[in-house]
Amino acid sequence: MSKKLDALMSTLNDEKVTVIHNNGPAGPSNAVAFIDMPKDLSTTAKLERAFMLTNSIDSAWYKSPEITKLFEGPGCRSSMVGDMVLIGTEKFKVEPNGWSKV
Repeated sequence: MSKKLDALMSTLNDEKVTVIHNNGPAGPSNAVAFIDMPKDLSTTAKLERAFMLTNSIDSAWYKSPEITKLFEGPGCRSSMVGDMVLIGTEKFKVEPNGWSKV
């Protein structure tokens, strides 16, 4: 197969999830990452995975090959309470304990 077809087939069962950082009084919210997720994951699993993948644990989260970074500059903070994740047309907010639909 061609490279384009191979790339298409490899993401056929994926859904793009967007991670949005809420900057509060410091400025507007901004999308910081796209993450391709398997479509068959539950919404909760997608939310938890997006949060986990955008937190720096052993190294900077944005250096992961699973992440398409959307910010400019040398770095970006980890996701935290108040940030959001967009799955399709549904947006969810990180709460102190879990998620709320926005």
